[in-house]
Amino acid sequence: MIGRLTGVIAEKSPPQVLIDVQGVGYEVDVPMSTFYNLPALGERVSLLTHFVVREDAQILFGFFSAEERSTFKQLIKISGVGPRMALSLLSGLSVAELAQAVVRQDTGRLIKVPGVGKKTAERLLLELKGKLGTELAQPVSFDQGNQADILQALIALGYSEKEAATALKALPAAVGVSDGIKLALKSLSR
Repeated sequence: MIGRLTGVIAEKSPPQVLIDVQGVGYEVDVPMSTFYNLPALGERVSLLTHFVVREDAQILFGFFSAEERSTFKQLIKISGVGPRMALSLLSGLSVAELAQAVVRQDTGRLIKVPGVGKKTAERLLLELKGKLGTELAQPVSFDQGNQADILQALIALGYSEKEAATALKALPAAVGVSDGIKLALKSLSR
């Protein structure tokens, strides 16, 4: 139906954005990961969309990346997971973090997302196993001792898992723990 919108941001009210496309205002619900990356009011934006038609509503969901949109579509196919919960999951976890949780079968990570209980988390992990981009889960290797220690240290210092993982990617492969933490902190302070 509506696959992409390109227009000017007229209003921002999390998690909704009003996009003016040649005089027509489209209300688009977006995950917080997309919301935080939106340009300022009055600036042009282009979002990939997914249109949901229900008996009582017609809702447009927007995403910056094709990976987010395809993950959203995978999530809403799961019994008991509606568009709002899928949006909440993508707001609480990046696509790569969600893929990591699926690969590691980490229910604890999913339960941290508001609205996701233990049974729902278990169903998500079961349904998404093998379907959700296992290639997305590869960039951060949690099995390597030094990298896992550096990651845990950064998280303990108050950085999000996403920020810590991004900093880890920039580190040399054979870096020691203390040097790795120092280098990661330098890259995070920029």
